[in-house]
Amino acid sequence: MIVFDLRCQHGGHVFEAWFGSSADYESQQQRGLLSCPICGDTVIEKAVMAPAIGPKGNQSREHTPSQQAHESTAPSGGGTAPSVPMTALDPQAVKSMLNALATAQAEALKSSTWVGKDFADQARAMHEGDIDQQPIHGQTSLDEARELIEEGIGVMPLPFPIRPPGMDN
Repeated sequence: MIVFDLRCQHGGHVFEAWFGSSADYESQQQRGLLSCPICGDTVIEKAVMAPAIGPKGNQSREHTPSQQAHESTAPSGGGTAPSVPMTALDPQAVKSMLNALATAQAEALKSSTWVGKDFADQARAMHEGDIDQQPIHGQTSLDEARELIEEGIGVMPLPFPIRPPGMDN
């Protein structure tokens, strides 16, 4: 997995996104699959990232007093999660968090019905009261998802891709 800082063109929002490789990022960008989680803008580019370079093996990992003062008074980004230096991330902790998120998604999907490409129509029908409310998941285009959101219909992408029923090996 590789993490990139991305920026939307419309609002200039910077956010992180994880990809299997640089080629995965390029492919998703070219197909218009990337969008800003804050404003929904689909014109996305890589933001400048500070490299996560650890100290030399013969140097102390303790911060200098000026670094500690800067870190303790640094703003948290106006309501967004505080950033954590990449050197502070434990790969095992990240793997554990991703596994926990995948488990939570799988558990949530147990009580949800797969509706396939009929997702947008089903979500709209529930919103309008034509059919009973129930948890559903399925597929839709980015444009259709944007339209649902603009109509006030609460939808969101799943954190991890899923295989439709019957598609497992």
